[in-house]
Amino acid sequence: MDMRQTSLCYIIKEGKVLLLYRNKKENDANEGKWIGVGGKLEEGETPEECMKREVLEETGLTVKEFHYHGVILFVSDKWDDEEMHLYSVAGYEGDIKPSCDEGRLEWIDIQDVFDLPMWEGDKYFLQPLLAGKEKINMVLRYEGTSEEERLVEVTEV
Repeated sequence: MDMRQTSLCYIIKEGKVLLLYRNKKENDANEGKWIGVGGKLEEGETPEECMKREVLEETGLTVKEFHYHGVILFVSDKWDDEEMHLYSVAGYEGDIKPSCDEGRLEWIDIQDVFDLPMWEGDKYFLQPLLAGKEKINMVLRYEGTSEEERLVEVTEV
């Protein structure tokens, strides 16, 4: 199986984090879940360039100040493995677009984030990110299909 290369970013402001509720794309593995902003690296693109492009495309915001936390490796017995570069953004310019092609953008109070439907594994890296941890590197191992997929192992590296 191939290794997908992606970037994911959480934009943080005044005790809130900007999340994307995925509900607009067909055949979306993330449908019905709240996630950060991001996507796949394009040919010749660095993870940082990808993060900045995805933030601009999905939100309309231009990233000015960010922190690179590390790599989250997703391993699955059913899907292509994924190497995700994790970022947080504290400084940006512009206004949030009125609509996003992939779902609904919303500022969520940090204390309410983990009450939302999200991938089980996302909580393992999002919690330390929101708590201000500088370096976050881990492997998340999933088994099963998208309907029955479950997180079976989390390893910090």
